Amino acid sequence: MANAKNPNKKKIDDRNKPTAATPNNKVKFEIYGEEMIEKRVKSSGNSGRVYLPPNWVGHKVKIIRTD
Repeated sequence: MANAKNPNKKKIDDRNKPTAATPNNKVKFEIYGEEMIEKRVKSSGNSGRVYLPPNWVGHKVKIIRTD
């Protein structure tokens, strides 16, 4: 709900609601690229790790979690 000081301010209840209803809370990405590898993330200390081919070193990559 808007107020007199800030007309764009939303109510706190509206902040956590999704902007669009999606089945299973998944979104669709369309990506153009050169190669794709599907791997499982392995545990590494307090984070996760994915090993990629050495010829990918220095290249820009994008990671998308699918499950």
